Amino acid sequence: MAGFFSRLKQGLSRSSSRLGAVFTHRKLDETALEELEDELIAADLGPAVAERVIESFRSTRFGKDVTSDEIRETLATEIARVLEPVAVHFEPDPTKKPHVVLVIGVNGVGKTTTIGKMARLYTEEGKSVMLVAGDTFRAAAVEQLEVWGKRANVPVIAGKHGADAAGLAYDGLKRATEAGTDLLLIDTAGRLHNKGALMEELAKVIRVMRKFDETAPHSVLLVLDATTGQNAVEQVRVFRELVNVTGLIVTKLDGSARGGIVVALAEQFKLPVHMVGVGEQAEDLRPFSAQDYAKGLVGGSNDLASRLMETPVEDTSAVE
Repeated sequence: MAGFFSRLKQGLSRSSSRLGAVFTHRKLDETALEELEDELIAADLGPAVAERVIESFRSTRFGKDVTSDEIRETLATEIARVLEPVAVHFEPDPTKKPHVVLVIGVNGVGKTTTIGKMARLYTEEGKSVMLVAGDTFRAAAVEQLEVWGKRANVPVIAGKHGADAAGLAYDGLKRATEAGTDLLLIDTAGRLHNKGALMEELAKVIRVMRKFDETAPHSVLLVLDATTGQNAVEQVRVFRELVNVTGLIVTKLDGSARGGIVVALAEQFKLPVHMVGVGEQAEDLRPFSAQDYAKGLVGGSNDLASRLMETPVEDTSAVE
């Protein structure tokens, strides 16, 4: 846990270093609040969240001398308040055999590796997992998923380049049902530049699976690349037009991202944020914790981080 928190803090360093520029020992006057609001918006928290945070400071701390640690601690609390309602641990429904998850997202967001990491994570929890290499237009995606399948020791349903993704999904669902598999993870194409074709393909995958199980898919998880900033907001909008997105996974919080985008997404869409990724290793994908994310986002001294980590957390929706 401590190791992952350290990597999360490092991954959010771009945002925390910007915010740190206004965190000096000073009177919290209107000028300081305006500077802080500008930095919150620059960190991609979005104007609505920035305004809410600033109004909280204005009503409770305005005109007072404050230290950087005091501002960071208060800011982390305010950000966590926005994030806590969406920090929902993803748990396969044990009444579904399998629990079918359609994983969607544009090409390049780390969708395929995220599926592989999820396979590793849930097999380590003792669940049986099967994968479907449904991004059949990218041979590299199929090969990549097969590598991850071998690492996690789980079966991968794959076809030839350009194979029918809906047929593969149906085959995977049928085989997973017969095997009593707990979790079926289905990769999909992400050619958002051709929205009409993508909509048709996703609709077909769902339609064909429902010939076997009318309740499938049970979850639709959208993978987003944190380095794209506000573009992630547009991706959520578009994919929600295509399918019923049930939750988000945010990847590539590796130091190049403006991590406030997760806060903006939480404020605007209220969709569950199930997991975040901070690197390429299997263990670098973890359940999303509002408290840890807020602490990492605002940064601060080691002493402050330690005090915050020791603070009892009532939020049990995300278990690290």
